[in-house]
Parts: sequence; C-alpha cells; structure tokens
Amino acid sequence: MTETTHVRLRKFNTKETYPEQNLDNDLCQAVVANGVVYLRGQIGQDLETRESVGIGDVVAQTEQAMFNIDMLLKEAGSKLADIVKVTIYIIDPRYREDVYRTVGKWLKGVYPVSTGIVVQALARPEWLVEIDATAVISETE
Repeated sequence: MTETTHVRLRKFNTKETYPEQNLDNDLCQAVVANGVVYLRGQIGQDLETRESVGIGDVVAQTEQAMFNIDMLLKEAGSKLADIVKVTIYIIDPRYREDVYRTVGKWLKGVYPVSTGIVVQALARPEWLVEIDATAVISETE
C-alpha cells in the first residue's frame, strides 16, 4: 500500500477569518491529494485581505469567486481547464442566470459537471454566492 500525501494550501484558522463568530477551526483553501485538487467554497472575498468585495452585486461576487478559484488552482499546479466538478450555492433563485452566465465565461469549453443549490444563507449576510470546485492535475500542458 502506498502512502498518500496531502498538500494543504493557504491554511487559516476561523477565529482570525471570522472574528465575529465564535469559531476556532483549522482549515485551508485547497487540498491536493492523489492528483486531485479540492477547493474550499469561494465567495466574494479577496483572499489576501479577507475583505468582502462586490457587496450587493452578485456578478462582482461571482467574478471574485472565480478569480480565487483560478488563482488557487494555479497555486496547486492545476488550472481552470482541469475542473471536473463545480457546486454553486446562491441565496436567491433570481441570481441563477447572472451567476451561471459569469461562471460560464470562466469555464467556456471546460464542460465540468455542475450542481446548483439555492440556500437560505451563507456564512456572512453580504455573501450572495459561493462556488466550490474540484479539479485534477493534468500530466500534459
């Protein structure tokens, strides 16, 4: 049996990321395991500053989430073209077309499987959309 190695990228603790919440969880933005990249759900938040962006603007939040996904995949040795699955959470079904149109621009020609879910709320009230993605690390460029 071979030993599995996991690489955890951009580790953080929730007490710093969400100071308004009484949490103390060790998490990370991405895990690479056995050639697969698992991303944490991405929202309209700048990963460097942790500031929310696009407050009240679902398209701007979707753009930021996809920017984050692109950046995290590159850090993990993958790319948008290697995404195999996305899950999109929205807090209002009326956001669906704007969100999917925006995601579609980023993933044109990729053809991932996709699940869309309408939820009552996300972790912060200003967040309107959250997108998580799973990708592979392809052997060819």
